Amino acid sequence: MKKRRKSSEQKALEIFQSKGGILRTSEALEAGIHPRTLYQLRDRNAIEQITRGLYGIAGLPEVSDPDLVIAAKKVPNGIICLISALYFHRLTSQIPHCVHIAIPQHIKAPKVDYPPMRFYWFSEKTWNAGIEEHEIGTTLVRCYSKEKTIIDCFKHREKIGIEVGIEALRNYWEKGQANLNEINKYAKISKVDKILNPYLEAIINEQS
Repeated sequence: MKKRRKSSEQKALEIFQSKGGILRTSEALEAGIHPRTLYQLRDRNAIEQITRGLYGIAGLPEVSDPDLVIAAKKVPNGIICLISALYFHRLTSQIPHCVHIAIPQHIKAPKVDYPPMRFYWFSEKTWNAGIEEHEIGTTLVRCYSKEKTIIDCFKHREKIGIEVGIEALRNYWEKGQANLNEINKYAKISKVDKILNPYLEAIINEQS
């Protein structure tokens, strides 16, 4: 008996599932999903449009940081940074009102309608340093490490305020798992070690 051939919609749903359930339109087309199939799946509510140019399988379980997932999909060469990364690592009392994204200096900031994003241009050396991958739901999201994020806050203190970095550094130290080697490494890469050191010494003395 001949096996029944899978329909184009079945194949498309399998592609979605293999990619974590969420695809940009360009990703879907590159994977071989015809635009007509994409719209048919949307019209029968098998997939839903999350935002312009981004689709997900209907009924996906809720994730803890949905804006970060959407940002990771819509800006694949971006890294979650600064206040958004601090919030992800639970190192700040601030609630980010947009997703903070680091992109390389030579990259033009993409136009994104949702979620609100603020872009920061990093040099190649600082952009590449301290990147981690975290799984949120079924999506891999790239975010800077705790130590790199703290240093970035001191680097961009004029844009976000020095108090953001100080609070994050204090919260990081109070958790009792501080890695001074990592802190110092990224401080030297970003050339903020002289700015950081007085605050770091004061926090260490507070806790000693």
